[in-house]
Amino acid sequence: MFTGLPNYFCLFFLSLLLCLITICLAGDPYIYYDWTVSYITASPLGVKQQVIGINGQFPGPILNVTTNWNVVVNVKNDLDEPMLLTWNGIQQRKDSWQDGVSGTNCPIPAGWNWTYEFQVKDQIGSFFYFPSLSFQRAAGGYGGITINNRKIISLPFATPDGDITLFISDWFIKSHKELRRDIENGIGLGAPDSILFNGLGPYRYDNALVSGGIAYLSVNVEPGKTYRLRVHNVGVSTSLNFRIQNHNLLLVETEGSYTVQQNYTSLDIHVGQSYSFLVTMDQNASSDYYIVASPRFVNSSGWSKSVGVAVLHYSNSQGPASGPLPDPPNESDTFFSMSQARSIRWNVSASAARPNPQGSFRYGEITVTDVFVLHNRPAELIEGKRRTTLSGISYLAPSTPLKLAQQFNVPGVFKLDFPNKMMNRPAKVDTSVINGTYKAFVEIIFQNNDTTVQSYHLDGYAFFVVGMDYGLWTENSRSTYNKWDGVARCTTQVFPGAWTAILVFLDNDGIWNLRAQNLDSWYLGQETYISVVNPETTDKNDVPLPANVIYCGALSPLQKDQAHRVNFSGAPSFSKPIKLIFVAFVLAIIGSFMR
Repeated sequence: MFTGLPNYFCLFFLSLLLCLITICLAGDPYIYYDWTVSYITASPLGVKQQVIGINGQFPGPILNVTTNWNVVVNVKNDLDEPMLLTWNGIQQRKDSWQDGVSGTNCPIPAGWNWTYEFQVKDQIGSFFYFPSLSFQRAAGGYGGITINNRKIISLPFATPDGDITLFISDWFIKSHKELRRDIENGIGLGAPDSILFNGLGPYRYDNALVSGGIAYLSVNVEPGKTYRLRVHNVGVSTSLNFRIQNHNLLLVETEGSYTVQQNYTSLDIHVGQSYSFLVTMDQNASSDYYIVASPRFVNSSGWSKSVGVAVLHYSNSQGPASGPLPDPPNESDTFFSMSQARSIRWNVSASAARPNPQGSFRYGEITVTDVFVLHNRPAELIEGKRRTTLSGISYLAPSTPLKLAQQFNVPGVFKLDFPNKMMNRPAKVDTSVINGTYKAFVEIIFQNNDTTVQSYHLDGYAFFVVGMDYGLWTENSRSTYNKWDGVARCTTQVFPGAWTAILVFLDNDGIWNLRAQNLDSWYLGQETYISVVNPETTDKNDVPLPANVIYCGALSPLQKDQAHRVNFSGAPSFSKPIKLIFVAFVLAIIGSFMR
């Protein structure tokens, strides 16, 4: 083959092939999903009800990707109302267009498609997605996001024998539409009907509390092996204590940060939080074992039936789980959960993607640029409607998303005037946004004046949890901060009558949602946004307006009359099998030159 060709031509051809290999195999891989979001019928508590599924699954499929991969998800909305999916904890570097919340995206109308395209840039760990509008998460629509290390970055523990995702959540037989109507009318959620594991009801551990015929989750394991359990609290408003009968939980990661490895017999997981545990199957398997998620910080006797129970089933098990459920923490010990939260530390020696500022773990020595003390309090009547607030402001979502209004200079949509502290004025409803300084190092203190645990989430970032305590935060409280290995995460709890302090480096261009994760608090207005703009090189730092953007509100006239199904783009992508075939083909050609 190619005999008689001049050497210079052969060398040129060989060089060309090598260039083609470099071009075709360079760049980060793309992975594609086609999802239909629709109502399906399920019976998690033995009663048929309408839930939100993805491709007929409840919970939805797991996004299993690797650091820096590009993810393309084509979403068809088959619900009877607009929806968006948000990617809890995915930082969407410089691309808040893909964030999937009301401040950045117009809702996907019923019957429409919209394609998300984002990169899991410099992240690892355990996250989840869920529908962000209209209380829809209470009906399901959630699923897991697993971001694996690249092979060149080692795990800070031995590779587990298996990977198991668990979704724990409070659950109501009422539909999400009934629940949001109640909330609007001043009716509290009350006790949930039960706690679910992966969309399934409790194992019949007590005949008096759990009726027969309810499907439950059984987790199948092999004796002697170690599994990584990724546990997400995807519920409405209930903190849950997670534990496994006779097994230790070795905590290794939370929301993208490897932690100092510590054993727990149980761990409180608050709404919107995610944790990874290593669990070794070191028992004698005389029977199955209970996996339990039970409500925390509740006093009503009506919660007695609200215990979620799944089964850990060894392959050599001799019988069903038996005996009493493993004991929860003492509910009257108000310091247990806070002490436990303080014990969770960042593993500063692990090799992995890290939040900025990169290369420094001495965040406690960095000069703080701005301080925001955010107060919340129980729902109250404002302008005749029941609302919740942050620092006396109940967020009103405008018909034109903030990000679009900023892009097209639409006046009057929002104001960059969110206060640094509680103002001496009546509570009000407003679209008030934090004016974040680009590359500022910001201290945010959440002061919880409510009677329940609240948890707060910031899109676009991981933040350092540096302190929490009961009482009112003062400037003297900084003396208690952890200035070395406070864990970096995206959702933190704030205990009733207490405060939590975080530090965050605002280096990610965009408009980012800061919200209560408890759906009732969020739905009634407990959120705001942080606008972060690089004043010098905005166009180079913020991803341009997507070609498939949906327009609404003041920009509705810009919407094209089209079906709005966006086909997968021609982005450079070679699947692994195609790459292997291509490489084999090129090597065969190169080999012919060597004959």
